[in-house]
Amino acid sequence: MSHARSDCTSFRNQAPELYDAILAVSQQAAKAGLDKQLLELVKIRASQINGCAFCVQHHVLLAEKLGVSADKINLVVAWREAPQFSPRERAALAFTEALTKLDGGVSDEVYGLARAEFSETELVFLTSAIGVINLWNRYGVAFRWTPAERPARAMT
Repeated sequence: MSHARSDCTSFRNQAPELYDAILAVSQQAAKAGLDKQLLELVKIRASQINGCAFCVQHHVLLAEKLGVSADKINLVVAWREAPQFSPRERAALAFTEALTKLDGGVSDEVYGLARAEFSETELVFLTSAIGVINLWNRYGVAFRWTPAERPARAMT
């Protein structure tokens, strides 16, 4: 395992204006009315693709607080094979993967699925949410932000 080069708190302290600006953009999709649970699934998936352990954990914890089922959180990595996801969630996750990987862009098929589930305005905000989690992931990966250890859960 690699050692952390810095942490999110250091980033906030070193560049508070930048941190606040990115955070402000991060909050826009939810302020525009997109479902917060859906946004957390999108952020988890992008963070998985980018290999940002800190962001995966952060957004898993937020998803749990918002009441996202454990099944969805655990299966977001394999959402195509899991029946727990709605057509809207599937469209958002496909769009997330296309915008995160950027190998060949967003196909007409993926765009069509997303457009069938989201209004033009919603799609603008969904795109911003995907873009900004990818930006956070770049910081997390570059500086090897390390997720905190969670206390062990008692076996019942």
